[in-house]
Amino acid sequence: MESIDSGVATDSRAAVARLVRLYEHLTPDRLEQLEHYYAPDARFKDPFNEVRGVPAIARIFAHMFATLDQPRFVVTQQCSQGDQAFLCWEFHYRMRRWRAGADQCIHGATWVSFDAQGLVSFHRDYWDAAEELYEKLPVLGRLMRWLRKTLSAK
Repeated sequence: MESIDSGVATDSRAAVARLVRLYEHLTPDRLEQLEHYYAPDARFKDPFNEVRGVPAIARIFAHMFATLDQPRFVVTQQCSQGDQAFLCWEFHYRMRRWRAGADQCIHGATWVSFDAQGLVSFHRDYWDAAEELYEKLPVLGRLMRWLRKTLSAK
């Protein structure tokens, strides 16, 4: 999807490309650079967090690096229109405490809005915590799989 205004579409495509590069090459050292990608009062929401401001967003990513081994994002699809974009991604990681060393993957998507400077002003992650995380845990997983089977129309 593209905006009719080619200037906005070009700016949006460039902002999306920069953001995808950031996510796919994110490291703890690069967290200091988030201010070059996110507006100072940017809002961020995912299934576990809802924060405002670059320092708070940086803490979420720092927590990810502190609690998981080898976390990385792979953006598989993207589309943009005007000042908004939607990114589909895979989040690869390894748990440190449970099933250490086993590769894990969460499939999700991010909706972002950009301000006039091409910085992210709104970031919303969508992913199914029940399927992608809880079902993989020992005790809770059994319950979640039972619930899914019980509530399924099949």
